[in-house]
Amino acid sequence: MDERSGRLDAVFSALADPTRREMLSRLTDGSMTVGELAEPFEMSRPAISQHLKVLERAGLIERTATAQWRTCTLRAEGLDDASAWVDEHRRGWNERFDLLDERLRELKQRRPKKEKDNE
Repeated sequence: MDERSGRLDAVFSALADPTRREMLSRLTDGSMTVGELAEPFEMSRPAISQHLKVLERAGLIERTATAQWRTCTLRAEGLDDASAWVDEHRRGWNERFDLLDERLRELKQRRPKKEKDNE
């Protein structure tokens, strides 16, 4: 497995969990302390910490410590590889859908008149 593939796995794995996606959404408004970020979630501090570790390992957040405050900041560049992967594959998917649409139109035009009248 190459480095890019490993980063993609980490990002998509992190994004697979709805709690982590919500945490990232909340961080789009700016940095938050761990306590502020954890506030709406009904789970233990260790569970919150585990979610934050996954996000940090994926390169999606940065955690800093200043005195007793632990702050989380969104690292949007962590999504760059995932966004590039999706864009790269979207072209192929769109081409396949276009070919499918074309084929379905051809098949519909070839159907006998009796079948068309029953629709």
